[in-house]
Amino acid sequence: MIRFVIILPLVVVAWLLAVKLIRDVKAANVDWTGIATIVGFIAIAFWLRHVTGMG
Repeated sequence: MIRFVIILPLVVVAWLLAVKLIRDVKAANVDWTGIATIVGFIAIAFWLRHVTGMG
């Protein structure tokens, strides 16, 4: 029961923050090309680390 009391407010707060973030991103003029490039480089870095075992 204690876990439920602790986890439930955390889930609610995370949900509210996610909704606020989505609304802010939709309202803002975001450079999606730059964000996609950054995410792509991070994904390639993790993939190369997985494949080569280095890094």
